[in-house]
Amino acid sequence: MNRFHKTILTASASALAVMAAAPAFAQTAAPDAVEEVVVTGIRASLQQSIESKRKADAIIDVVTAEDVGKFPSSNVAEALTIVPGVTVDRQFGQGEKVSILGTDPALNRTLLNGQTVASSDWFILDQPGRTFNYALLAPQIVGKVEVYKSPEPRIDEGSIGGTVIVNTRRPLDLKSPTISGALSYLYNDRSKKSDPQASALLSWKNDAQTFGVILSAQHAKDQLRRDGIESYGTIPASYYNGGNPENPVSSIANGNCTGTCAATLAANPNARGVNSLSASYFEQGRVRDSYTAALQWKPSDALELNFDWLKIKATYDNTNQSLFAFQGNTWNSLGALTDVTIQDNVIRKASFKHALSVLDVQYREAELNSDSYHLNGKWTADKFDISGDVGYSKADGGTKKQLYGEFLNWADYTVDFTGTPGAPGVLTYTNPTADGNPLADASKFSFDGGWGAGDPSVPGAPGYNAGWGGNIVSKPTTDKETYAQVDAGYDFDGVIKRVQVGYKYREHETTQAMSGVTVSVYGNPASASQFSPSIVPSNYLKGFDGVNSQMEGRFKIDGEALANYIESGGYLRPWQAKPVPSMFANAEFTAQNWGIKEDIHALYGQANFEAENVRGNFGMRYVHTESDSGGYVCVNQTASGCGTTQADWAWKIQTKKYDNFLPSVNVIVDVTNDLIFRFAAASVISRPNYADMSNYFWLSDQILTGGGGNPDLNPYKSSNVDASVEWYFAPEAILSAEVFHKDISNYILQKSVAEQHFNQARNAVTTYQISRPTNAGSASVKGLSVAYQQTYAHGFGLLANYTYADGKADDGSPLPYNSKNQINVSPFYEMGPFSARVTYNWRSKYFTGLDRGDQMFVRSYKGLDATAGYAFSQQVNLSVSAMNLLDSEYYAYANTTTLPRGVYRTGRKLQATLSVNF
Repeated sequence: MNRFHKTILTASASALAVMAAAPAFAQTAAPDAVEEVVVTGIRASLQQSIESKRKADAIIDVVTAEDVGKFPSSNVAEALTIVPGVTVDRQFGQGEKVSILGTDPALNRTLLNGQTVASSDWFILDQPGRTFNYALLAPQIVGKVEVYKSPEPRIDEGSIGGTVIVNTRRPLDLKSPTISGALSYLYNDRSKKSDPQASALLSWKNDAQTFGVILSAQHAKDQLRRDGIESYGTIPASYYNGGNPENPVSSIANGNCTGTCAATLAANPNARGVNSLSASYFEQGRVRDSYTAALQWKPSDALELNFDWLKIKATYDNTNQSLFAFQGNTWNSLGALTDVTIQDNVIRKASFKHALSVLDVQYREAELNSDSYHLNGKWTADKFDISGDVGYSKADGGTKKQLYGEFLNWADYTVDFTGTPGAPGVLTYTNPTADGNPLADASKFSFDGGWGAGDPSVPGAPGYNAGWGGNIVSKPTTDKETYAQVDAGYDFDGVIKRVQVGYKYREHETTQAMSGVTVSVYGNPASASQFSPSIVPSNYLKGFDGVNSQMEGRFKIDGEALANYIESGGYLRPWQAKPVPSMFANAEFTAQNWGIKEDIHALYGQANFEAENVRGNFGMRYVHTESDSGGYVCVNQTASGCGTTQADWAWKIQTKKYDNFLPSVNVIVDVTNDLIFRFAAASVISRPNYADMSNYFWLSDQILTGGGGNPDLNPYKSSNVDASVEWYFAPEAILSAEVFHKDISNYILQKSVAEQHFNQARNAVTTYQISRPTNAGSASVKGLSVAYQQTYAHGFGLLANYTYADGKADDGSPLPYNSKNQINVSPFYEMGPFSARVTYNWRSKYFTGLDRGDQMFVRSYKGLDATAGYAFSQQVNLSVSAMNLLDSEYYAYANTTTLPRGVYRTGRKLQATLSVNF
């Protein structure tokens, strides 16, 4: 790898020697950039994409809007899946995070008009990272998306897999006036909900074509329902036989597990099984309003000014209701095992007597907001040009409030995983005479009222221990960046056609705050039946194999009614004061308060060359990064400390500095008029996720595990080599093949090591297994991508591609989000006023990370979308789209497919859209 770095440095030196030291900025348009034109229809859009790819001075792929305000998908991320080597994760039914060439989404960057756009996440379990949340981006504002698989020095660093540049439209490129709009009706066949959608765009420019403006607004609403079968971790079989150090109860010793059960359990102490089996019911209302403005002033050929504004306001309120057997509960179920089946070292089936079941209900108010401003100016004189950019982007979001209630039940049941992975799990309550069917009876679930010898009705309840009824939690996040840059370029007449240099400064801040309070119940257990229980809709768990009528007919409650009860203090005894949420109410909350500040200075120099049939660019980008990681650290590790007062904690900041020299070269050989060979080599980096860089920390005193961040992390480094061949064998046709190799060092993986910490439950220093992100060594991703696109006679055409990406760490560990195989096929038809398109995607299984010691994977995933449209005229079009036609199953599992962690379906979506464009 060192020899490789030296080679690139040598290749770049000649260009750097002739580059002026004048400052410049990273996003000056390449000289061969294709001018944006208005396109109509699928074929014209695909043709423009091909031409953009053909003329580029790097290895890129392009997706272009079919018309003004009409991107070819309801989600930009999903539209990118047709690009070779691009995959998306669909945990909640929509593509939100993009992976390029087998790399983690965090190792790729997304830029809006060449600049950072701040992003945030809505899900309470997400930690702020460097991934862009594509759910924020309305597709109507997009004109073209470029996926750079090989870097150029002028483009912001930070990507190992690739850089996605989302380009919006320019007022002077459109006719005046341009008025476009669309009204849509979206229906989901699982939630049985329908919602209108709307978008509008107005563009105007003066007669002199020196000044123009674009204004647009979009409104989207989607009422999502996700049905699932879940578990929340795994435990060894030995825990049922006294092996749990926290509570060494034994189902054999207490006489519940006898005969074959006892023999099987004793003979397989290291077999693993899931600790719970849940029928999950998740509802969410997604409402997104977007507004954009673009101003363009070009008083002469020498001067141009552009201003862009993007505002996004979205709410993602959601309610999750998990109704589950908790067979792995330390205190209520480990001694209740009566029968067990173990195959291939996995607990496939188990029965329990009077064991714990739980109803968890989380009502969450969540939002995403983003506000971005970008000003660009460029002055051109003969062969010299200079440009500058300033901008600011801020996002905030996360869970504003979670109101969480937990209800308990004890009953006899069997959990059955013998059908996995085809049938993800069956929960059966086995004593209906005594227990009824708890899944259908809300009155059988109540708050934990606590325990002890005292009287819970007496003020202060001396001698009585409160039950845990849930919590009230907020977890907001912020993400913002201020940037300034300047670029200068000079055009030459020789082999070196252009030299440009630049400087960019970025100040980035990301924060996470968490506060909350426990719902403490003193002997006054409310029943779930108080909150308007009802049976789930008749199509609940439709499409899941193996589930029984008990699971399909489970009850749900009114989540908002429960939230109001908790927030108003309805569970409180008269002598209890209403609790006040605080970041110091619990050590887990305090540790989740942290902030990262990053200052980045970048200098680059790039030379573009052309000689007969050879062209390309080479150069160097130098980056200095300084980060401050701040967070609360416990300074009073006693039995009563680190969880009750601010005095137990101190805010500490750790600083990290590093420099990187990033040479790169792109060489394009036009072998013939229709055959192009490309070669690219580069040194690249990707900085650690913000949460990984933080000093947050948590412990689980019961199971002696924990985790935290690592402010001393170094950035990922990679030596990338790419080569491709493109054959443009017919009009609107291409056959291409690309090979790639990414040799990554400083790869960051979660590692668990033994650490000594104070155990508050035991009042003693104890050894924990602590999981932290660590620069674990080296990794590589190598593979091949083949793509074909052609328009046939009679209006038919086809896009198809296949990507093989083999990624693994030097110790053989899998790399996050790396699917070894990926296939995309998209036939289309367009003749006269009618058009139609079908898109099929398939990706093989992929690793997503570590959770509580388990390796987490997602099974292979396939998706099918279709759209058809009829143009009544050049101005009016009616289209019908069907998304997720297969109602595809998202199957996450721990270590083996026989240990499911979360199996979900979100339903099919049908959308009818009437578009106008004048």
